[in-house]
Amino acid sequence: MVQKKHPIAGKVSWRKFLPLAVLGVVIAGFFLSGLHKKISFDEIAIRYGALAGWVDAKPLTAILTAITVYAVATAISFPAPWILTVTIGLIFGWVIGAASIVVGATLGASVLFFVTRLALADFFRARAGDVLNRMAEGFRKDAVSYMLFLRLAPVFPFTLVNVVPAVLGVPFRIFFFTTALGIVPGTIAYTFAGEGLRSIVAERAQACAAGIPPCGQALTPGDFVTPQVLIALGLLGMVSLLPVLVKGIRRQQL
Repeated sequence: MVQKKHPIAGKVSWRKFLPLAVLGVVIAGFFLSGLHKKISFDEIAIRYGALAGWVDAKPLTAILTAITVYAVATAISFPAPWILTVTIGLIFGWVIGAASIVVGATLGASVLFFVTRLALADFFRARAGDVLNRMAEGFRKDAVSYMLFLRLAPVFPFTLVNVVPAVLGVPFRIFFFTTALGIVPGTIAYTFAGEGLRSIVAERAQACAAGIPPCGQALTPGDFVTPQVLIALGLLGMVSLLPVLVKGIRRQQL
């Protein structure tokens, strides 16, 4: 006897691609609108006074807005997240800024994780070879160590680390807490650097208000040399060594 197909089976199979389509529309809208061009150091300098005043007047609203903006930027894989990270550190300070970014980035990464798992995981698994399947099995068995290594090592693109675990079948709870924990050191470093740029931003804001240089001029490496930025670079160097340290500790425990 031939089994009849469910009349809405085809429709159901396409529903899993709806979140991916919505995400694609949001990404296209963001870039077509030109919003990405407005995220520059001079734009930030021009609006710094107004943003700082808004944060002082409505701190809770400002923090929730920062979390939302960072979550959306993470979900759509904004190509220069460090600009947002430094900006939030500049406006809020490194303590509140880092906390807001960790929450926003973790939420945005979770959205991308679920969209990938729903729309693409089955597609890639069905076409994966034996070697890739064995790699995926090994990744899942030691998912915590792998995820922390990928989050702490600055050489791996953040978006890629959001997508690959979803395809490989990493449990969401592991993805969530390793993301929230693993991005803390780097986030603190960048927000600390952002807080250290306040004097430079104040100078640029005054210059842009008067329409005189250095407004509109490209920044030089010397412009970023502040004690906080130097400390932040040191912190980033330490973060890059954390995966090696974790690996060494694990070897001693075995």
